[in-house]
Amino acid sequence: MTENTFLIVGLGNPGREYKENRHNVGFMLVDRLMVRFNARMSRLQAKALVASLTYEGKKLILAKPQTYMNLSGQSIQGLARFYKIPLENMIVAHDDLDLPFGIIRIRPGGGPGGQKGVASTIERLGSKDFPRLRIGIGRPPGRMDPADYVLQDFASADLPLLSEILDRAADAVLTFVDEGLNPAMNKFNGDVNI
Repeated sequence: MTENTFLIVGLGNPGREYKENRHNVGFMLVDRLMVRFNARMSRLQAKALVASLTYEGKKLILAKPQTYMNLSGQSIQGLARFYKIPLENMIVAHDDLDLPFGIIRIRPGGGPGGQKGVASTIERLGSKDFPRLRIGIGRPPGRMDPADYVLQDFASADLPLLSEILDRAADAVLTFVDEGLNPAMNKFNGDVNI
């Protein structure tokens, strides 16, 4: 059963004041998948809002940790243990300052790259070998503190491209579930306009 179960986690901060922040693009991706499947987050489990659904004969667990970004690993560890999810059947979606806005990258693992939610997840899982979907938000302008930048809402001019990025990222997640990590990386790593 567990090889047909996938955990899809979007990182972000709970609360209305953070909803449209750049830091919450992982939550936005999970929300986009929820709309696509006409699903709802029906319960709180392991300190995360969770929805379960079936897609192409596979069970998908969609999750948005409610611990705040820096403690996301608590929820991810709890859900992975409860559902006995192997690390290769998990994908964690998050914002990335080092990628330009409009770029997504799927990776099989690696370090946190300064992303505290990913750092928490690595610490709690005891491994850095789990797939990530990095969604580029670009660098802050001028000398703005990156911590302030990620907690700003996306600019209204960015919203049309953001919608395309989220659609592409949702397609990438479903390709990951359907075909595996390498086909998803080959097809989706790059610019949204490709």
